[in-house]
Amino acid sequence: MAQALAESIFDALYLTFAIIIGIYLIRKGGKGSLVRQFGMMAIVLGAGDSFHLVPRAVSLWTGGLEANAAALGIGKLITSITMTIFYLILYYIWRERYQISGRKPLSITMWTLTVLRIALCAMPQNQWLSYQQPLLWGILRNIPFAIMGVLLIVLFAQEAKRANDRVFRYMWLAITLSFAFYIPVVLFAEQIPMIGMLMIPKTLAYVWVVVMGLNLYRQTKKTESIA
Repeated sequence: MAQALAESIFDALYLTFAIIIGIYLIRKGGKGSLVRQFGMMAIVLGAGDSFHLVPRAVSLWTGGLEANAAALGIGKLITSITMTIFYLILYYIWRERYQISGRKPLSITMWTLTVLRIALCAMPQNQWLSYQQPLLWGILRNIPFAIMGVLLIVLFAQEAKRANDRVFRYMWLAITLSFAFYIPVVLFAEQIPMIGMLMIPKTLAYVWVVVMGLNLYRQTKKTESIA
């Protein structure tokens, strides 16, 4: 009961925050602006995670996780896809923030990794409807996802430092933390269920990313007022 209550409150706060901030940034951002793109990314994050977190909360209050394996599996599949889209949007935010032109091979790489990740997630070998899912496929589908993450860590670290960007100066760290907490869950959560608790700090890393979007909006408004 305590776990169900704690998780439900945390997840409700997180999802509400991500979606509301996403809507707020879309409304406040101009057409095609970085602020609006950040809003779209926040909604993709919150809406996508809701497909996994809401069934999980319901399961904890009802028949348990194993009894609701199919709903949890489908939610996990949808979340896996939306998180991939989340990072693809973040890549284009990086390009626009730092006025990156050209570098076509990099864009092709990001799109290839996105398509590969989604294709691997869609394979029936993942056994999404089962309570116990194959570890091998959990690793395989996360390889292109992890490569996307590493690329974004390097890209943001380099450009934020070069541009002395105070808004996104720790974006690389937020992405790094999200993967640092996520990878042990993929590898060991089946054997050691308590490791699943690392999803909480992983989620907080995403909240940090969303907060950076808010800071971007504040910076934009401040610049406009000075002008």
